[in-house]
Amino acid sequence: MGRPRMPCAAGINPITEEPPHSSTSGAAAGGDGGDPAGLACAISAKASAVLAVMRRSLRHPRSAADDAAADHPLVSSLKVLRRLVFTTAAAASPSLPVAALRPFLDAVRSEDAGAAVTSASLAALHEVMVLMEPSLPGAALREVVDAVASCRFEAGAKAAAEEAVLMQMLQVLLACLRAPAAAALGDQHVCTAVNTCFRVVHQAAAKGELLQRFSRHAMHELIQCVFARLPHIGSGDGGDGSVKPEMGGMDKSHPFGIKQMENGNGSYASEEVTSDENSVDGSGLVVELYGIPCMVEIFHFLCSLLNVVEQIRVDEDLPLFALKLINSAIKLGGSSIQKHTKLLSLVQDELFRNMMHFGLSGSPLILSMVCSIVLNLYHHLRNELKLQLEAFFSCIILRLAQPRFGATYHQQEVAMEALVDFCQQKNFMMELYANLDCDITCRNVFEELANLLSKSAFPINCPLSSMHILALEGLISVIQGMADRIGNATSRPELMPVELDEYTPFWAVKCENFSDPQHWVKFVRQRKYVKRRLMIGADHFNRDPKKGLEFLQGTHLLPEKLDPQSVACFFRYTAGLDKNLVGDFLGNHDEFCVQVLHEFAQTFDFQEMNLDTALRLFLETFRLPGESQKIQRVLEAFSDRYYEQSSQAFANKDTALLLAYSIIMLNTDQHNMQVKKKMTEEDFIKNNRNINGGSDLPREMLSELYHSICQNEIKTTPEQGMGYFEMSPSRWIDLMRKSKSTSLYIVGDSQPFLDHDMFAIMSGPTIAAIAVVFDHSEREEVLLTCVDGFLGVAKISAFHHLEDVLDDLVVSLCKFTTLLNTSLVEEPVTAFGDDLKARLATETLFTIANRYGDYIRTGWRNILDCILRLHKLGLLPARVASDATDDSEVSPETVHGKPTPSSISTSHIPVMGTPRKSSGLMGRFSQLLSLDRRPQKVASSPDDEDTAVFCLELLIAITLNNRDRIVLLWQGVYEHIANIVQSTVMPCALVEKAIFGLLRICQRLLPYKENLADELLRSLQLVLKLDARVADAYCDNITQEVAHLVKANAGHIKSQMGWRTVVLLLSITARHPDASEVGFEAIMYIMSEGAHLSLSNYAFCIEASRQFAESRVGLIDRSIRALDLMADSANSLARWSQETKGTSEEAEKGLEAIREMWLKLLQALKKLSLDQREEVRNHALSSLQQCLTATERVCLQSAPWSHAFDLIIFTLLDDLLEISQNHSQKDYRNMEGSLVLAMKLAAKVYLQLLPDLFGLSSFCKLWLGVLSRMEKYIKVKVRGKRSDKLHELIPELLKSILVVMKNRGILAKRSTIGGDSLWELTWLHVNNISTTLQSDVFSSQE
Repeated sequence: MGRPRMPCAAGINPITEEPPHSSTSGAAAGGDGGDPAGLACAISAKASAVLAVMRRSLRHPRSAADDAAADHPLVSSLKVLRRLVFTTAAAASPSLPVAALRPFLDAVRSEDAGAAVTSASLAALHEVMVLMEPSLPGAALREVVDAVASCRFEAGAKAAAEEAVLMQMLQVLLACLRAPAAAALGDQHVCTAVNTCFRVVHQAAAKGELLQRFSRHAMHELIQCVFARLPHIGSGDGGDGSVKPEMGGMDKSHPFGIKQMENGNGSYASEEVTSDENSVDGSGLVVELYGIPCMVEIFHFLCSLLNVVEQIRVDEDLPLFALKLINSAIKLGGSSIQKHTKLLSLVQDELFRNMMHFGLSGSPLILSMVCSIVLNLYHHLRNELKLQLEAFFSCIILRLAQPRFGATYHQQEVAMEALVDFCQQKNFMMELYANLDCDITCRNVFEELANLLSKSAFPINCPLSSMHILALEGLISVIQGMADRIGNATSRPELMPVELDEYTPFWAVKCENFSDPQHWVKFVRQRKYVKRRLMIGADHFNRDPKKGLEFLQGTHLLPEKLDPQSVACFFRYTAGLDKNLVGDFLGNHDEFCVQVLHEFAQTFDFQEMNLDTALRLFLETFRLPGESQKIQRVLEAFSDRYYEQSSQAFANKDTALLLAYSIIMLNTDQHNMQVKKKMTEEDFIKNNRNINGGSDLPREMLSELYHSICQNEIKTTPEQGMGYFEMSPSRWIDLMRKSKSTSLYIVGDSQPFLDHDMFAIMSGPTIAAIAVVFDHSEREEVLLTCVDGFLGVAKISAFHHLEDVLDDLVVSLCKFTTLLNTSLVEEPVTAFGDDLKARLATETLFTIANRYGDYIRTGWRNILDCILRLHKLGLLPARVASDATDDSEVSPETVHGKPTPSSISTSHIPVMGTPRKSSGLMGRFSQLLSLDRRPQKVASSPDDEDTAVFCLELLIAITLNNRDRIVLLWQGVYEHIANIVQSTVMPCALVEKAIFGLLRICQRLLPYKENLADELLRSLQLVLKLDARVADAYCDNITQEVAHLVKANAGHIKSQMGWRTVVLLLSITARHPDASEVGFEAIMYIMSEGAHLSLSNYAFCIEASRQFAESRVGLIDRSIRALDLMADSANSLARWSQETKGTSEEAEKGLEAIREMWLKLLQALKKLSLDQREEVRNHALSSLQQCLTATERVCLQSAPWSHAFDLIIFTLLDDLLEISQNHSQKDYRNMEGSLVLAMKLAAKVYLQLLPDLFGLSSFCKLWLGVLSRMEKYIKVKVRGKRSDKLHELIPELLKSILVVMKNRGILAKRSTIGGDSLWELTWLHVNNISTTLQSDVFSSQE
């Protein structure tokens, strides 16, 4: 919107106090840098110039006979001045400025001087003032103003000469107001200067354009000089002063004559001057500085220039000029205006009332200036102009910005420009919402303006125009304001839903503290809730009044038992009611309805209001019923209220009733087309005789009422709807009354307290409007503006968790990408690259997905469709679906120097690393929604397979980056991957991605989701179900990933099922030539030093170690290391056994489990003790012996030992013996050494455990089993020969055993256990081994 430019501030010198002239230096100071001689010469030159003109132009030329006597007084005074300035005394005199100016002032005032002399004198006066400006006292300036105001020169002067004089007058007045001592002019002289300037402006209308322009510029400068001082004046209008400024001196017959402004007691109020605002002029007198009184008078004068409404259609020049001056005054006065009551009241009432009329003029220039003034008033004084601003937007902007009310295109454009300017004020819309939309007595201005902007941005059946773009700018400014407030927010406001638990009079609710957001935010939201409910109640009432009232009772807006006051307030303050129904209700004869009617009348304030004005306001709120009895009741209630507040106007209330009835009759008579003979003024006065208590009412009152009704009809059928679009005088009076009692204006701050509610109202139309403009425009700057709007909407939606709004935005953007319909294009990639709109939409879409993806819901479906299309077109970067991986991770093709057997890029299978928070697109996906699962058969075409792989990559990336939502996603993800794994029989990219994606998911999520750990680990069983060809192709990499999973998450695997799955995956690699080493390293990581061994995984790890020990893949050294792991694991059993000691049932169960694991360990070692490889077999025997002889720390009872001998030792001895006798020596080399080790193992274990074994009931059987196997072993033949080693070893071992048994008293003569003679049976077997052992152990004496 075009605004008048503010004149350069440099043109207005700051007003400073004039220092006292206590020395002669002040008089000498001047434009010549303080040189008295130079100043004297300059003044003398100016005087000489004027003298030259005078000698030629004065009407009384001198006689040559006597020069001295014939000199004209004006000539004499100038000659004296020339002599005076060169005297030493004059140079030192403080009165020099006044003395130097006086001769020129006399010439200006003189009636003898012609136009040429006056012009020369004014020019000299101006130049001398400039020279002496720093030292000019206030008295001199006042004298200059008086002289210019009374300037006289001969009539009949040429037009050019007259214009020159007028221009010189303006220059001198400007110099006075710009002088340092200008503040000492006083209120009266400032008014005189402004009045004189305006007279020149008025006269210039009939003269040349140069004078017209200059005079208006001078007037503008004067107003700026005056009001620039306002911010420096203290608050208050001051008391009565001795100076009464007047804006007189102009032709009062002029239609723009100025009415003097007086206060209530008839004396003029001037500013109260404090001691520091006094000015000491050259005479030493203290004078009052000009201030509020003259500003009030000037401002009132400017407003009065707008009072003649009929001039609007004739001449826009003067009101436009007045508005420009008013705008400058408001700009300079700023917020200081509200400190002064009289100035503020002028702005609130007279200025705004006039602007409401001029705003509807047909002149776009006037409308533009009115809007500019209101914008400045909003910026500086909005907290004092709440209802005025509502009226401005309701009656002007909303009316003129749309064509349906008859506004021209230029008016629409100016109104829309003004609205956009307001929208660019960051908190404007928020303040409208808080102060008006949330006030039950005000219109929903914010909502109406937002709808207006949205509708105005729609190009309906027409090309995109500047008006559409303008409305779009306004919308986006509102959105940007909300987005900026989000940037300032420290946290998201917690907005609790508003509910009414009990009845409270809604019209009486007040806010406790408007300065504290905790109070006023809750207050305005509750008011808005009440307002919405009232409007819903109004809708119900319009359909059925009884049900409408019942609805309001149910929502606690009316009491359970209706009372007249609450119903009356509902009628009074609720917009949208059917006024016909309200009128019928109020006119009803029912007692309750009559009470409601009188309570309804009590809600009006008729104090100091004319009867017709009060009646207009009263009848605007409902339709006056047609029945005479109802009219009688309505007017009785009205007259009672009016008389109550204006009893001094009538003798009694019957007078008010009769006159009100008479006014209704007059209104019908004058404005009913069917009445042919109209009532005259005399008829009206005659009809109302003797109604005032038997006497007549004043004729002037009745005459005024008659003309008011004739000129302005009382609408007995008021317009329905949300309010008015015209500001009538009666409505303005009512507005001013309401403004005194309305709630305080809430000034917005930088926090988004109400943005959620506001955005919920405007989001739908806003997105639609931006989308339509984006669709219709091809200009890049407009498209970029739309993009800013889209991003702003997304930011607000995400911040306030408005997911539906964000989804709608995403859907709109997806349509503009053109990615979903490129099948119709021959070269889609080229077409997409050439389409700026499509590229902008795509970039915006993904920007929103990246930033606010956590709040997108159903919109992801559309985003994924776009992503898939970009993938098919080859426009996606390689890492788009794998951005969840860490940049520092190593590609699988570099692990152990082995390439990945894959048909797709290795970038699709990044090795797992430390989880991190991704900043990429996939990292922001919030949930998985209805992703199509792959069919049972692998995609047939390469394109389909590539798409399937890409979808799977997205799925995995989504899962990895949504660990907090994994419970929601996991079932669908697992089923999709399982479908791929179970339906694939040959290696391919899809199954590869599924396998390694599953492993990545498990590794990443195990540390964070303990409650889901079992589900994640169970999913790895899918790997075990792979087809053999697929498993073999990826075995190496699978093992690497599982090993990595174990090393990274061993501490997070707790359950038996989880360990079983993981260890099983590792153990099946034992016989794989490429994968076995990695698998074994992972087993070592678990078992070494018992770091990660637990009761849950012990048995599985022992079995896995056994498989690696048995495996012939790799070196024997790995089998040996596997045996060592098994042997060392016994230490863990011992530790657990010690930790589980106790007598509780739980401890017993724990110990029993440990014993079972010990037996499994022994069985595994026993199996390995039969290995064909000598080194493995012998090391297994040593390990088994180590485990059997180190069991003192394992809490074993005696019974398990019997099983250990039967299941482990005896079986081992028998199996070794059978192998040595029945298998080829080539298959089992050096079995003799193994037999020796086995026999040593049996003897050593027996001796160590003898104390425990002796107590067993089966001890005899166990002992005889040892003897029988020794007996067998000593007879063994190796390679057809007796084994010398065994032949030597067994007697020695047996002798040692017998000695120990003897010493412990176990083996003694006549000793019987179990009914058999242990002694006899022992020697029966021993003698078969060696006949000398009995005599060696037991001497003959024994």
